[in-house]
Amino acid sequence: MSANTASVHRLDNMPYYQERVDLAAAFRWTARLNMHEAVANHFSLAVNDDGSQFLMNPNQVHFSLLKASSLLLLDANDPKTMDRPDAPDPTAWGLHGAIHRHLPRARCLMHVHSIHATVLASLADSRLLPIDQNCATFFNRYVIDENYGGLAFEDEGARCARLLSNPLHKVMIMGSHGVLVIGKNVADTFNRMYYFERAAETYIKALMTGQKLRVLSDEIADKVAQEIEDYPGQAERHLSDLKTLLERQEPDFMH
Repeated sequence: MSANTASVHRLDNMPYYQERVDLAAAFRWTARLNMHEAVANHFSLAVNDDGSQFLMNPNQVHFSLLKASSLLLLDANDPKTMDRPDAPDPTAWGLHGAIHRHLPRARCLMHVHSIHATVLASLADSRLLPIDQNCATFFNRYVIDENYGGLAFEDEGARCARLLSNPLHKVMIMGSHGVLVIGKNVADTFNRMYYFERAAETYIKALMTGQKLRVLSDEIADKVAQEIEDYPGQAERHLSDLKTLLERQEPDFMH
């Protein structure tokens, strides 16, 4: 047995090990896609039934360095969280803690300032029009936060949780800020975040041409969005293949 394999087997005893591996893979691949921002931005994953206990990245560590064992296990209902010696970033605690506390269906949260989603969030009209299949995927599936109120401390987090009250809304275009994506697990959420950034890139570049856009009808756009939601297994396969690649190239993410 190799040293690496032995190390992984020892970590199998770590609480929520598979969840940690999935989340660590999402961090590593997000960095490869250049969708991270320095040592900011945060992902979290609920691990208990009511969503109040969750894994999250530690304070100010680059996404490309994160691994399974480095993730924090936090309790959204613990008022002493910020007194811990390994306390999370206060804005991460404010945003993610509040949403996990108030919105149990948001099992996984991914917040980034990726370039194209943030450009979209910076426009006076931040709608993502359904000009292609990827854009149509999000038709009526996002909410726009029009009232940016500064860094995401707890009041701001609670306000964001209220904005996501519609079960159809799994993406928040955070005006003047970035994007927040929620989902049922890491695979579901990462896949949605990936495709939202792709859709935003297509839309922004289409706007840059200055030509008239080919906008799908509401009926077709909604049909596409539902078909994508019902399409089986893609998110799980996407993450599985990324983990295979990372295991070959950066196996320490599993440690």
